Amino acid sequence: MSAAIRRSVAEARRIVVKVGSSSITDREGRIDVPQLNALVDAIAAARASGQDVVVVSSGAVAAGLDPLGMRRRPRDLATRQAAASVGQGLLLAKYTSLFAAHGLTVGQVLLTVEDVTRQGSYANALRTFTRLLELGAVPIVNENDTVATNELRFGDNDKLAALVAHLVGADALFLLSDVDALYTDHPARPGARKITDVAEVDDLAVDTSRIGSGVGTGGMTTKLEAAKIATHAGVTTVLASATEVAAALAGEPVGTLFRASGRRRSRKMLWLAYASKAAGVLTLDAGAVRAVVERKASLLPAGVSGFSGSFHAGDPVRLDGPDGELVGHGLVNYDAADLPSMLGRTTRALADELGEGFDRELVHRDAMILRKKFRA
Repeated sequence: MSAAIRRSVAEARRIVVKVGSSSITDREGRIDVPQLNALVDAIAAARASGQDVVVVSSGAVAAGLDPLGMRRRPRDLATRQAAASVGQGLLLAKYTSLFAAHGLTVGQVLLTVEDVTRQGSYANALRTFTRLLELGAVPIVNENDTVATNELRFGDNDKLAALVAHLVGADALFLLSDVDALYTDHPARPGARKITDVAEVDDLAVDTSRIGSGVGTGGMTTKLEAAKIATHAGVTTVLASATEVAAALAGEPVGTLFRASGRRRSRKMLWLAYASKAAGVLTLDAGAVRAVVERKASLLPAGVSGFSGSFHAGDPVRLDGPDGELVGHGLVNYDAADLPSMLGRTTRALADELGEGFDRELVHRDAMILRKKFRA
C-alpha cells in the first residue's frame, strides 16, 4: 500500500517542497552551495517531468548572520529582521542563478500571517501563485521576516508550507530537514526506532520534545503539526532528509510517509479550518452542540446562549460548547450588533417580527468545520 502511495507522490501534478535553514546553510550560517545545488537539481528534474513545484525555503535569517558578523541566530526581533533583510537577497540570488542553469525562472513570494488569515489576502496570494505557475516559474516562498512581529508569525516554515500546499491545491508536501525521518524517540537515544509509514498522525506516540538545530526555528513538533494540517485535508506528506531530496521526490522509500487521512475540501473551507482568524465566539447550548455534531445541522439562533467579539456577516467565528470546549469554526451570517435580539429565538419568530431576512441560519452547515475534522 505504501509503495503505491509513494508512486502516486512521484507522479503528483503539483507539489510543495519545504527546506529548513539547517539544510541549506552551514554551521556559520553561510549558504551551503553544494546542498542547495542538489536541491535545485532535484526540483528541476521534477519540473522537467511535468510537475508544478512550489518551494518554501527557510534560510533568510541564517544567511544574513555571517555578512553581519553574527555567530548565532539573534533572539531579539529587530536583529532577526535585520538579518533576514540581508539574507533574503543573498538566498534568492543564489536560487535565481542555480535555477537559471536549468532554464527556469524563480519568483519570490514573501507571506505574513495576515496574508493567509484574511480571506481577501488569501485570494490575492492564490492568484499570484496560479499565474506564476502558469508562466512556468518556480515560486520561492518564505515568511516575510523583515516585517513579521512576534505576535503575528507562523513560528516556523513548516506550518507555512502546509498552508501553502492547501492554497495552491498541491497533491503532495515534502518536509525536508536535517533529520532523515520520524523516530519513536530522539534518534540519539537508545531504542529509538524509525517510523516509515504513518496512517493517522493523531495516533502517534512519539517524543518530540527535543528542539531543532541552532539556526532554525522548527523541530519535529512543528513538522508533525504541519503533517496534521496537510494530511487532514487530503495532502500526502513526506518527511525526509534534505540530502535525500531526489529520492524522496522520485517516490523511493526514504523518510516517513504520512498518508492523507481526510478528503480534499474547497479552498474556502481549508482557509476556514486552518488559516482563518476568528473574529468572535458563539457559545452553543448542549442541544445545539448535539445538533451540529451528531445531526450535521446548521446552527440556529435558538441554540446560541451568548457571544463575544465584534464581527460582521461573513466573518469566521469560533463555535464553543457550554463548557467552553471548541466545537468548530464557521462563517456567521449576521453582524454581532444583530445578535442580542436574536439569541434563543426561533427563525420563524424572528422572521415574523423582524422580516424575511432573519429567517436564515446563524451559521449554515456548509460553512462550518467541526473540531473532529481539523485536529491541528
